[in-house]
Amino acid sequence: MTISRQPLWIKICGLTDEAAVGAALQARVAAIGFVFSPSPRQLLPAQAARLASAARGHTLCIAVTRHPQQQLLDEIVREFKPDGWQTDINDLSVLRVPRHLPILPVLRSGSLLPDSPPRRFLFEGPASGQGVSGDWPEAATLARQAELILAGGLRADNVAAAIAMVRPFGVDVSSGVEALPGRKSPELIAAFVVAARTAHEGLSALNLTEIRQ
Repeated sequence: MTISRQPLWIKICGLTDEAAVGAALQARVAAIGFVFSPSPRQLLPAQAARLASAARGHTLCIAVTRHPQQQLLDEIVREFKPDGWQTDINDLSVLRVPRHLPILPVLRSGSLLPDSPPRRFLFEGPASGQGVSGDWPEAATLARQAELILAGGLRADNVAAAIAMVRPFGVDVSSGVEALPGRKSPELIAAFVVAARTAHEGLSALNLTEIRQ
């Protein structure tokens, strides 16, 4: 029997400068996120397009919003040309979304959740980008049903515990790798990615041992 060891999907969110983009690329993460809603990390679509230019073809460039107006979504699609769009799941019912645009819906801890979760989604705390953790036991239950990407309050010093409890498909970090609000630290990005991958690889090795026994 062949045992698949799926690599951990990692996204660095809320990038605002070239140094952060470079650090994320050097760490070879799966995706980087650019925020277009009110936040210390908020960018205009044209600004994000310039920052993302070095990353195109190397990692996914995700547009991140929360309750955007249709005009903003249209501008993001036109000027930023995202590889995917992340937004609260309720936003999808009130906006016209281009058919070609992959969607990463956000489900929030403490909110009413759908009876059947999407195939892949981001599980977040009550508020984004504020270092507030979601309900990890709730996330662990959901992670057994779909590809859950865990976000909210993650840092290099707690991501191993989060991965051990939740066993997510991926992890997403923003404020946990910042030197100042809205300003990413390349060193913290590197430390987070190493900690997350080490924890995931250790868990994968443990699972493989248990299967063989």
